[in-house]
Amino acid sequence: MGGQLRLQISEENADAERLALLSGYLRSELLQLDLEDVSAALDGGPPPGSRAVSVASVGGLLVTLGQSAQSLSAVVSAISAWLRRGRNSGRTVRLELGTDKLELSQASTADQERLIELFISRHFLEGGD
Repeated sequence: MGGQLRLQISEENADAERLALLSGYLRSELLQLDLEDVSAALDGGPPPGSRAVSVASVGGLLVTLGQSAQSLSAVVSAISAWLRRGRNSGRTVRLELGTDKLELSQASTADQERLIELFISRHFLEGGD
C-alpha cells in the first residue's frame, strides 16, 4: 500500500478563496497525524503562456500515506470528524486513491462508516490499489 491520496474539498456556494481557506484548515488537522506529507494538490501543468511551474488545485490536497492501514484509516477518520464539525455547510470531500473514489458529505454517520470501511478494506484486505 502506501501511495498518494488525493482530496478535493467542495462546499455549497463557496468561492475559490473560501475553498483555499477550508483546505488550509483540513491540511492543518491532517498534519497532526503520522503521515509522510500533506500538500496542496497540483492541477496539471501551467496554463499556456504562463511562467508558473505548477498550478494549485483550489480545495485540493495530496496526502502521502505510510505503509499501514492505520494511515489511511486515520486520514479518513479525521476527514469525517472535520465534516461533522462543519455540519449544515454543504461540505463534501472526495477521496481518490489510485482509481478508487469515495465521496464523504452529509450522509449519516452510520452510512459514512460503512463506506469508509469498504474503501479501506479494498486497499488493504484485498491488496488493491
